[in-house]
Amino acid sequence: MKIRNYGRRIMVEETKKKEHKKEEKSLEKMTVKELRAIAMEIPRAVAVHDMKKAELIAFIKEARGIKDEGPVKIKKKVVAKIKLSKSEIKGKIKQLKEEKKAAHASKNRKKIDFLRRRISHLKKQTRKFAAA
Repeated sequence: MKIRNYGRRIMVEETKKKEHKKEEKSLEKMTVKELRAIAMEIPRAVAVHDMKKAELIAFIKEARGIKDEGPVKIKKKVVAKIKLSKSEIKGKIKQLKEEKKAAHASKNRKKIDFLRRRISHLKKQTRKFAAA
């Protein structure tokens, strides 16, 4: 504990730092001991030691008037897949094979592997299309 005397003011730094940290920390991140200490400060606290963490958080939020907001969910856009016909798929395969030859010439290994997998995937699609 550091006590500093600045003229008329005497500041106790350590206690101010602790109070500041307690305010910044969210209730969900606090330990059960810390939550119990906060709950004991509330005047109408009953059976605080028997409460679990979720109950303590709910009790403290209710006492402080904090509305419990759930996590915000981001809605993903559903992109409709465009189904190609068998001939369109085969045309795409030919185009990718040409790109693969160009990648071979430039010795770009990543591009070659990517195109090989993509061509393989499209070939599987044509076989499924033919079986259906």
